[in-house]
Amino acid sequence: QFDKSKTKQWYQRRVRGVLNYYTNYYYKSNLRMSAPFPEIKSTHSLVAKYVTKEVWDKLSGITTKTAGFTLAKAIACAVDFDNQHCGIYAGDWDSYKDFAAVFDPLIQEYHGISADAKHTSDMDSTKITGNVNPDAPVHSTRIRVGRSIDGFGLSPGITREQRLGVEKLMKAAFAQFVDELSGKYYPLAGMDEAVRQQLVDDHFLFVSGDRNLQVAGMERDWPEGRGIFHNTEKTFLVWVNEEDQLRIISMEKGGDVLGVFKRLAKGIQTVGDSVKEESGKEFMLDEKYGYVHSCPTNLGTGMRASVHIDLPGWTANGVDTLKARCEELCLQPRGTRGESGGQTGHTYDISNKHRLGYSEVQLVQTMIDGVNKLYEEDLELQKKHGM
Repeated sequence: QFDKSKTKQWYQRRVRGVLNYYTNYYYKSNLRMSAPFPEIKSTHSLVAKYVTKEVWDKLSGITTKTAGFTLAKAIACAVDFDNQHCGIYAGDWDSYKDFAAVFDPLIQEYHGISADAKHTSDMDSTKITGNVNPDAPVHSTRIRVGRSIDGFGLSPGITREQRLGVEKLMKAAFAQFVDELSGKYYPLAGMDEAVRQQLVDDHFLFVSGDRNLQVAGMERDWPEGRGIFHNTEKTFLVWVNEEDQLRIISMEKGGDVLGVFKRLAKGIQTVGDSVKEESGKEFMLDEKYGYVHSCPTNLGTGMRASVHIDLPGWTANGVDTLKARCEELCLQPRGTRGESGGQTGHTYDISNKHRLGYSEVQLVQTMIDGVNKLYEEDLELQKKHGM
């Protein structure tokens, strides 16, 4: 005989079981109710374009697994400031995946890549042809990349424990460096004043106080877990836990770009091998976006290859014409005081414009060829202006 009461109890148990399952899934996936849509002060930023209310309502309740990051934290700079172009940072590798509805179109527009683009890395210095003309008035050469170790958060979201873990791992890695790369690590916490002053004089020290980095969450627990490594010759540096977990830098006086790149390639390989030996971990490398950085503008190679060069002819011709010419050559001119420091005299910082969509070898080759062309044209412009 059909027992209605037992059937009812069975269905009730099933319904409770299903409700419990989805309730647990809801909390385990770190989903929350969406937050109120923020006022984005940088109204012309890429964040303002791609963080619509619809997207916000869909993503603002998500918390990433590695660092507990949210979309609100990611876009804090675009919300707080009115002068941002991009206005977004990632707090961990998860951020690029969990908030892909914002990051993907923003990255594609900024870097000019297609939705199905793939990034290729190439550090083989033997593929580079030529070098900067030795007659060119180049003061110095500097090439840097960023790298992030898998399993740790990125600077805007990294936890205190993770940051200390990165530093501990790098201290062990630095101890393995030999020959031209061997040197010393200088932690910022408890730094001796004489050491600090020497690092300032060498232009090696990074400091606190950048409002963008502060609002983005990158100066939490300052200066703990941060430091600088440099080799004995002061031609190879690693910044630990600044804007990126690692900034790896090769530099020297003069215009031997090829030599600087070779040292950089060797240094990156050594850092990567040492980290893997110590921890089994590797650098975050995304098939689509290359090496993962906290700022999406640095995705891909994360490379900035630059020279400080005198260009008096271009200065006489007008800085705007130099900017236009650099654009044609896929280069970026800056004053020697940095991105926002302005221009003095006729010495310029000339670097590659692109990061993503090109290999490291391609970017260095573009910089070498472009600098040689600018120097050649500068000599003609000096004649034109009677210099």
